[in-house]
Amino acid sequence: MKFVSIVMGSKSDYEVMKSCSDTFEAFGVNYEMIISSAHRSPERTANYIIEAEKKGAQVFIAAAGMAAHLAGVLSSKTVKPIIGVPMSASALSGIDALLSTVQMPAGMPVATVAIGKAGAINSAYLAMQILALDNEELAVKLQEDRISKAKKVEIDSLEIETIIKA
Repeated sequence: MKFVSIVMGSKSDYEVMKSCSDTFEAFGVNYEMIISSAHRSPERTANYIIEAEKKGAQVFIAAAGMAAHLAGVLSSKTVKPIIGVPMSASALSGIDALLSTVQMPAGMPVATVAIGKAGAINSAYLAMQILALDNEELAVKLQEDRISKAKKVEIDSLEIETIIKA
């Protein structure tokens, strides 16, 4: 079974990353979510990647704060796409995690999204866009979602214009 793997560096990341799993559920996309730290449980992390690939993981999402090496560790262990979600877990409000996630050496790519909840949601959308390359049903769902979002903007705009004119 094909699925997306969501790996969080710690339990404290769950509340934000739930937005990611909720997005997958809304689209009917299979996912697996675990906690495994690049620093505190490096062997668990390395072993998980191997097992997840055997089970059908197509894309990995790594959520981590502070030094945020999780996405890089995943990238070093697989050629599957990695999406990094920087978490706001320090006095630097996630900027440290953003820089750690985005500044990967050449040849070790990690697609990096926004810090926090917006990044969690966008990581799900990016993973689904990758899966949709060979899944027409998912591609159609994503296109319908875009159309729905565009229509909402038009409705919101009309409501504001009506308020302004009143």
